[in-house]
Amino acid sequence: MSSEAKPLWEATAVQNLVRYRPAGTYFARFRINRKRVWKSLETTVFSVAKQRLPDTMRDHRAKLASVTAVAIGKMTVGDAARVYLEKIRANVSLKPRSRDYREMMIDFINRSWPTLFGTDVRRVSERDCQEWLVRFQKHYAPSVVNNAIGTLRGVFAEAVGSGARFGDPAANLSRMRVRAKRLELPSRAEFLRFVEEIRTAGARQSKDCANLVKFLAYSGVRIGEAKYVSWADANFERRQLHVRGDPETATKNGETRYVPMIPELEQMLKELRSERPGEPATASVMRVFECQNSMTHAAAQIGMKRITHHDLRHLFATICIESGVDVPTVSRWLGHKDGGALCMKTYGHLRQDHSLAQAQRVSFSVTA
Repeated sequence: MSSEAKPLWEATAVQNLVRYRPAGTYFARFRINRKRVWKSLETTVFSVAKQRLPDTMRDHRAKLASVTAVAIGKMTVGDAARVYLEKIRANVSLKPRSRDYREMMIDFINRSWPTLFGTDVRRVSERDCQEWLVRFQKHYAPSVVNNAIGTLRGVFAEAVGSGARFGDPAANLSRMRVRAKRLELPSRAEFLRFVEEIRTAGARQSKDCANLVKFLAYSGVRIGEAKYVSWADANFERRQLHVRGDPETATKNGETRYVPMIPELEQMLKELRSERPGEPATASVMRVFECQNSMTHAAAQIGMKRITHHDLRHLFATICIESGVDVPTVSRWLGHKDGGALCMKTYGHLRQDHSLAQAQRVSFSVTA
């Protein structure tokens, strides 16, 4: 006698969460305006589905509210902002940090213009946007201002695209000029004193912090990439480091790269490996993943200008160029994909001491 066939759908202990038996996939099942909605959560893991459920239900309800608002001709800027953010969250080509940044821009706009999101999109004028910009740019850096302008335009683009209004009132907002940051980096001698000050500071992880500083300066990797470098990525035979970045999103440009080990980096890594021979290949080379407080304190102690983690990447590139490495090669080591354009713009100046030394090689004398 055959057993009774099991139903295709299986209820769970979480309300609005069901499982499709044949595939094992979890779905959100809920009602909006008496209409039942089924939405795949694209996972077979219960804990993941449970986490995704609230966001899925919220996004669907926000989308329906926006569509309803457009249908009755009363779309607010907040409605348009929700649609904009839904598309940002759904854009798989954007990295999580990029999506988070756009959400942060929406928050900045909302806080700097509290009445905006409750306003009918048709009632926002170009003058309103200009007056907001005057206020906004007094409190934020040029790069933030420019990104906020782009975000605001994206919000109004959703309103225009839905037919809720004609024309973008933010279209003529002027972007601010972003001046290149003047790099004030330590000399080679200052850097060595800086590292020694960090190493001997007396804190529990002082040595680990000093190792991170040297690692960033000797390799040029980003601080967000350093935490994912394992012993398996250090190829001592080929003298190169495999920079993979985040396991899910890779490096900033979405690719992995190989960085050759300069002598100081090779020596440092070999010494660390000899100190920790029992660690598995999957273990992280670095034991701390940020040390800004230690760096700030050490700089103050030796009378050096404060530098950041990213400045150590600048220091690596500058030392490489001053040592005679061509710009396109340095650009590849840094992971740039523009053939060296950004690298030349950022580092083409060279530091004053190197510039003066090179000037001594220039002569108008006639040689025999």
